[in-house]
Amino acid sequence: MHRTLREARDTLVPPREVGPLPPLLIVLTVVTGLVDALSYLELGRVFVANMTGNVVFTGFALAGAPGLSVAASMAALAAFLVGAAAGGRLGATFGDRRLHLLRIGCTLQAVPIAVALVVAAAVSGQGTGERYTLIVLLGLAMGLQNAVARRLAVPDLTTTVLSQTLTGLAADMRLFGGPGSRAGRRLLAAFAMALGAFSGASLVLRVHVLAAFAAPLVLLIGTAAFAYHLDRRAGPAEARNEAARSAPTDADPEPPTPPDGKTL
Repeated sequence: MHRTLREARDTLVPPREVGPLPPLLIVLTVVTGLVDALSYLELGRVFVANMTGNVVFTGFALAGAPGLSVAASMAALAAFLVGAAAGGRLGATFGDRRLHLLRIGCTLQAVPIAVALVVAAAVSGQGTGERYTLIVLLGLAMGLQNAVARRLAVPDLTTTVLSQTLTGLAADMRLFGGPGSRAGRRLLAAFAMALGAFSGASLVLRVHVLAAFAAPLVLLIGTAAFAYHLDRRAGPAEARNEAARSAPTDADPEPPTPPDGKTL
């Protein structure tokens, strides 16, 4: 238990040799939970970050399950792929300065979410056109986030993928002969996702849907501003060395770029 708590603490307040990325990616994991709760509850049982869920929903819908839409799931998937392509381009351009990449990624991700907030505020009700507009905007944002997090490649902090994280939590236990499960960080990532989902659902159901759009926007702007502050303070040499400090080592039991998807 002591080791788990220490790992969680070092994720939220990382030592200098680890670098500042882990707590910022925890914040983006909360954003994922917020946005998926919003899309599922408000936009008609569709995910904009969980592409595994959308593929499964598509199969359900084709089989005739009520309340699901093939078109909505495919719109989210297409928008996610476009956003991921844009995030990949950012990674190719700014990948050698990871804090700078995170700042640019969060800033660009905030744009479609801000537009979605304006659209949701401007319409009195959600017709088909408004619904698909919101799905596409949020899908673009989450695809971009997923690609940037993949490029940053901080172990167990992909911000949208929990399948590999939870698998590692169980499979890597020393009790079963594994190298150590990094339970503190992995449990913290799962908690962050659940916290975001709970907060997003609470905002949609008990406060106002516009608050559910505003919450991830505030978190993204705050993350971008903090990354900008850290990047400026680090200086060019420190920024170049940050990648070496934060990148996973050969001892990491799972690849730095896990496959796309997360659990429902």
